Amino acid sequence: MNTKELFAALEMLEKEKGIPMDYMIENIEKGIEVACKNYYGGNDEVVFKILPDRNVFDVRLKKTVVEEVFDPDYEISLEDAQKILKRKAINIDDKVAIPLDPKDLGRIAIGAARNTIRQGIRTGEKGQTLSEFKSKLGELVTATVERIDPKSGAAVIRIGKSEAMLPKSEQIGHDNLKEGDHIKVYIADVKTSEKGPRAIISRSHQDLVKRLFEQEVPEIFDGVVEIKSVSREAGSRTKMAVVSKNPDIDAVGACIGTKGARVNSIVDELGGEKIDIIEYSDDPQKYISAALSPAKVLSVEITDLENKTCRVTVPDGQLSLAIGNKGQNARLAARLTGWKIDIRPESGFFGEDEEDEKLEVAEDTTAEDTLELDDTAEENTEALDLDGEKTAEADVEADENTNEE
Repeated sequence: MNTKELFAALEMLEKEKGIPMDYMIENIEKGIEVACKNYYGGNDEVVFKILPDRNVFDVRLKKTVVEEVFDPDYEISLEDAQKILKRKAINIDDKVAIPLDPKDLGRIAIGAARNTIRQGIRTGEKGQTLSEFKSKLGELVTATVERIDPKSGAAVIRIGKSEAMLPKSEQIGHDNLKEGDHIKVYIADVKTSEKGPRAIISRSHQDLVKRLFEQEVPEIFDGVVEIKSVSREAGSRTKMAVVSKNPDIDAVGACIGTKGARVNSIVDELGGEKIDIIEYSDDPQKYISAALSPAKVLSVEITDLENKTCRVTVPDGQLSLAIGNKGQNARLAARLTGWKIDIRPESGFFGEDEEDEKLEVAEDTTAEDTLELDDTAEENTEALDLDGEKTAEADVEADENTNEE
């Protein structure tokens, strides 16, 4: 066998697949043992001498020296043993290792060996993939788009030496990915199945924004500025609460950067997604007021501390801004703070001739966020679904043209 070519191929495989040569040699040994067992009537007493640095790959099969051979798979005559090993000091009943060329094992045996080796290499590849993904779990990585499925829109991406799938549902709404693009993705989870390890890759995960800020803002990376909470509707808007552990450092200013340089680079990476950065406060009233930015809040009344519900009053002209387009601003504020927010206009009226009504925003991670309009004049309740869906009671149309954020 051409051992030089064998080791050259193993070295190339190690570089391309990241599978250690020792692991592959171990599986070659297993493959040859299987082949010998199949070809030599169950005899799998194989002796290997492998020295990759010297291109040495020696395979031998042990047989017992006998006067008369009855089972050639396990026995060899004294004369043949002396001729093959070229030494006289061999006695009857000695066990000797006879040089073996795997090419002489026969088609079926070689096929079995090849299958064993391939299976071992595939297992090694899966192990390397699993190890690579687990080492990056919860991290932001740069990936290369390999190809796009024209039907589903899913992208096959390459991360290091491994491939992963980026479903359309985990892409940002306005992503227009093309082959060869370099994108940043977040590894949210790693799962194993019969088909091998599978990484859950995302560009819509809220922690993607966290990792982008950690890379862009040294104060966050160093731990001086802490990200307390993030709420996100990927591709549209993100709210992020930050706090500084150093009174001399402005947490919000550090994230924005000089002339907005830091936050703008992240906005560009996210395709123009709006990002509201607010200062976190242990005082829920201050925190909720800041979370409803850019709307101005007049007052925050805690109505139920245990269940985290509050009533917020805003100027009449700021009501649409506080609610946001299809309720987005209020919904994100509720998720950011963990409080249920009931928003009311300062006058208590939505119009000059209308009865007192209230807007209630409840934090709901299942996307069933609604604004409830309570008519105190004992008229039917009208409800507006924050996702833009009409409820069974009545239809309320929000004038989106006035919801400028």
